[in-house]
Amino acid sequence: MTRSEHETETLIRDSLDRLAARAPDGRAVHEALARAGRKGQPATRLALVAAAVVVVVVGAVSGMQLLTRPDPAPAASHPVLGYGPEWLPEGFTEQYREGGPGITPQARQWTAGPAKVTLMAYSTADPEWSQTALKIASIKDQVLVRGRVAMDTGSGGDAQVTWLADEQHVLCATVTGFPDARTVAKRIADSVTAEPVGVHGELRFGPLPAGLAELSTAVKGTGPGDARTELTAADPARPSIPVVRAVAGAGAPGMTGAAPVTVRGGQGFFGAPANGRDAMVAVRLPSGRWLTVSGARPEAELIAVANGVQLDPAPDYRWLGRPTS
Repeated sequence: MTRSEHETETLIRDSLDRLAARAPDGRAVHEALARAGRKGQPATRLALVAAAVVVVVVGAVSGMQLLTRPDPAPAASHPVLGYGPEWLPEGFTEQYREGGPGITPQARQWTAGPAKVTLMAYSTADPEWSQTALKIASIKDQVLVRGRVAMDTGSGGDAQVTWLADEQHVLCATVTGFPDARTVAKRIADSVTAEPVGVHGELRFGPLPAGLAELSTAVKGTGPGDARTELTAADPARPSIPVVRAVAGAGAPGMTGAAPVTVRGGQGFFGAPANGRDAMVAVRLPSGRWLTVSGARPEAELIAVANGVQLDPAPDYRWLGRPTS
């Protein structure tokens, strides 16, 4: 059901009223809300007020500073992830990073056995996340994260805290498979700061087929010894759907029945699409590791992508298997 502008503003104001009742000085929230009302702000702008105004109260109590937008600009094959936690439960180590240009989501993940902690950063320029402030304002399960109104959801061993770091970024801290997950997720969210880290794997795309552009770069592994770099490319009109994937890793790909082909000037293999699997080209690199390129594209295109991939002799895998960088 679509809400009217008046109904949306009322929803947001009610949300702030609930927080004001719990704040040490609720008057500050009410005064900020009154100022927003006198300016005749539209509902979307008022939602951003709802996501930020409580910093007046929290700042007076804790002196915490809001997250700021990180300065480094991400490159296509060496993206920069803008945020990280300063606190994690004992035993968690970082095993995954992914990012890309434009509004590509940023991801970091820490693991301890079956339990996982994931920190995602989304752009409010992404239509899927552009109305997050209104969504946060509409629910009753609200908490404060570094002075901003946040959405606190989940139960048992799974929980997620979602908040706006600023007007450009939505952050989600997710905990799975951990006792008292909501308490842990909230503490992790409170510790998140704008401390950029890089994703520097061992591959870079060269020329791509017409109509495709780089989408993301991911590095994963339990430690440097089993590190793996994965690149994806997509049609810019449908950026959430990878079309071509290039992977470098230690393990040989399973390619039963593959045909021999020439890739990067040497012996490689081509596996036709089968059983829901995309077509794939694979070749062993001089380092002994394997490069695979897959996608729903013709054999010649996949070989051309594999031939054009650039190898980086000095990837940064040092952070894999560590709690933080």
